[in-house]
Amino acid sequence: MLEAILLAGGKAERLGDAAQGRPKALVEVAGRPLAEHQLRALADAGVTRVIVSCRAGQEAEFAQALDAAGVELAFAGEDEPLGRGGGLKLAARERRTTGPVFALNGDELFDVDLEALLAHHRAHSPAATITVAPLHSPFGVVDVDERDLVRGFREAPKLPHWVNMGLYVLDEDAIERLPEQGDHELSTFPELAAEGKLLAFRHDGLWLTVNTPKDLRRAEEHFAALERA
Repeated sequence: MLEAILLAGGKAERLGDAAQGRPKALVEVAGRPLAEHQLRALADAGVTRVIVSCRAGQEAEFAQALDAAGVELAFAGEDEPLGRGGGLKLAARERRTTGPVFALNGDELFDVDLEALLAHHRAHSPAATITVAPLHSPFGVVDVDERDLVRGFREAPKLPHWVNMGLYVLDEDAIERLPEQGDHELSTFPELAAEGKLLAFRHDGLWLTVNTPKDLRRAEEHFAALERA
């Protein structure tokens, strides 16, 4: 059995009326809850059981909304906000297996090859593998030479840095070090990196976090383009 943990405690406050009162992970994109797109991708990669970390009392809403996603669902409801690391820790206690587990945020769209991500992790045996994406400049860039002559312009180019996408494979060592409360990216991951136990998996495709109505429109446009292709 291959399992995954989905962090789905977001309130969708910045989405405003577009959320229609639903948790962010259940906001519809292309006729399906956002999280359903992720769960279907996980199922295609061989995941059979997903533990949803959500607010206590929302379990039934998630169960009903994600019933058609093609995976067995389990829930870890938070009575109080635990932070992402604490949410992962709580959800990890609901696993039925040991060994590698996918972990991801419930408010994102991606086209990562999840099977390749897991194979990369297993081939190197780190404590955790994080998926990273190229950092794109939010501004156009002016190329200037040593004589201060402008040589050209580049619109939103890739920068020589990588961004954590919030999509991981975690093994037992990483899970044991997750905080009971707080952010694992400020504690667990820096600790593992310092010990040489944190691996990166590079992805240069789709990655879209749905935080605002503008993001939601971009997500709808993405699926509309796929239908036209």
